[in-house]
Amino acid sequence: MTTLPDRPHTALLVIDVQNGVVEHCHDLDGVVTNISTLIDRARAQDVPVVWVQHSDAELERGSESWQFVPKLVRRAEEPVVHKRYTDSFEDTDLGSVLAERGVGRLVVTGAQTDACIRSTLHGAFVRGYDVTLVGDAHTTEDLTAYGAPAPEQVIAHTNLYWGEQRAPGRRGGTVTTAEVSFAARDGG
Repeated sequence: MTTLPDRPHTALLVIDVQNGVVEHCHDLDGVVTNISTLIDRARAQDVPVVWVQHSDAELERGSESWQFVPKLVRRAEEPVVHKRYTDSFEDTDLGSVLAERGVGRLVVTGAQTDACIRSTLHGAFVRGYDVTLVGDAHTTEDLTAYGAPAPEQVIAHTNLYWGEQRAPGRRGGTVTTAEVSFAARDGG
């Protein structure tokens, strides 16, 4: 249903599941386990797995904190998109990586919910992609000291509002890991 012509395929996005990004995140073990499950399913179905890796002054490229968490292992043939902004499309080659693979629908996982996940959801949507958020495969850290809601509330709110995201010719949606389908758009 994407508005992008000739883009029948789905890709799994694994956003910023890096040591320094997720070290203080809510339910990290559960989220990483769910992402690992989705990576295995995507690979078994020949669905592209696209890795997104952030760097900035606090997250130096090549450092231990910049590395993906050890439980998630990227295969050499799986593309990695390097970014410096919260939206994974901004000033990166993500759009061309997806176009080369005929991808018009994204299944989104990773960190952090209230920054790079939300920005990428909206960035993909306004660029014409259908975007499915995996509600139990994204996380964030506790920023209540700065006035933010508790992490579980941030995650629940994002899952709630993204589940109803609609626009002409495309849609969002929120599903659980168990409900993810990489087949043609069927709601999950």
